[in-house]
Amino acid sequence: MAESIGSLLQLFFTFLQLAIFARVIVSWISPGNSSNPIITIIYQVTEPLLSPLRKVIPRVGMFDFTPMIAIIVLALIQGILS
Repeated sequence: MAESIGSLLQLFFTFLQLAIFARVIVSWISPGNSSNPIITIIYQVTEPLLSPLRKVIPRVGMFDFTPMIAIIVLALIQGILS
């Protein structure tokens, strides 16, 4: 039972990392395009993770490092749990 919960958490963290990565790619390809339902879902999934980090980590010019920090934090948590 504990192994299945652990593997489910691993899968969840991997999903979140991939969603953040997809958001970064989408923001490069078509910034400001939120009419696509898939893009809307990606933003809805990732915004609860990125929004609190944006309050702490300021932008550096045009660059927003919060997705990279979020992926690193998720990877650290994933490593601790495994």
